[in-house]
Amino acid sequence: MKLKTKNLLTLSELSQKEFSQLIDFSIKLKKELKKGGNKPLLKNKTLTMIFQKPSTRTRVSFEIGMYQLGGNAINLSSNDMQLSRGESIEDTAKTLSRYTDCIMARVYNHDLLEKLSEYSSVPVINGLSDSFHPCQILADFMTIKEKKRKLKGLKIAWIGDGNNVCNSMIHGCALSAVKMSIATPKGFEPNRNVVSEARKFTDIEMTTDPLKAIKNADVVVTDTFTSIHNRDPKRTKKFIPKYQVNSKLMKAANNNAIFMHCLPAKRGSEVTSSVIDGLQSVVWDEAENRLHTQKALLVSLIRA
Repeated sequence: MKLKTKNLLTLSELSQKEFSQLIDFSIKLKKELKKGGNKPLLKNKTLTMIFQKPSTRTRVSFEIGMYQLGGNAINLSSNDMQLSRGESIEDTAKTLSRYTDCIMARVYNHDLLEKLSEYSSVPVINGLSDSFHPCQILADFMTIKEKKRKLKGLKIAWIGDGNNVCNSMIHGCALSAVKMSIATPKGFEPNRNVVSEARKFTDIEMTTDPLKAIKNADVVVTDTFTSIHNRDPKRTKKFIPKYQVNSKLMKAANNNAIFMHCLPAKRGSEVTSSVIDGLQSVVWDEAENRLHTQKALLVSLIRA
């Protein structure tokens, strides 16, 4: 498949059909890999990866994904580049475009991604910014479809911080007609514009009550209360114990509800070990699926 958008900075750049096709393509690539390997769909293609932030799943899934598709990946930290010595992002984008077939960047400020994509002649992928994490949500919805066999009509409960992952989860719900109930402390809500736009396509409920949010939920999701772009330990006091996903809270969801977390997790903070290691947890499938959705995205953006 080929996407209409040149870049993927947020999931709002996709149509509902494209979002659905990406999920199905990811599942197809996963099955192919398990049967013996993927076709070299990106032979002689190169992905350049820029990291301002540490990474485990994003780096490994993109790098191995390119290898499994017959291509190559180059990993660059900010300190490896002339950006650290004052070269503009515009000049960096123009230069990299002459060498590579795609750029993936994991950054702090989302504006940097927008500028990078503006001056790049090759596709730019958001590997995470302080505002959005579209790649994670592609993997999440692939996992949900694998486990639930459908997307439309399900309910996701988000418990905790209305952060960058939450913003992209809202986009995913809007693209798949999935209902979403979000429980956050006051002052920690997701982006208002993202919520407002998503409500044109699906039900988005906002509350400060985790029990209300999780009622009748098919999927329960949380994330760290402190993150790479916000390390203030005082934030945690706003969330614990009320917004911790523990066994007691999970019992308020549907009996067959699944638990998801993008990782890394702070056990005993936003989630207990009894939940993340429990029978309802699908976090390891979710982590694996980053590989398969990354490959589907790369093929859809790079391949002519």
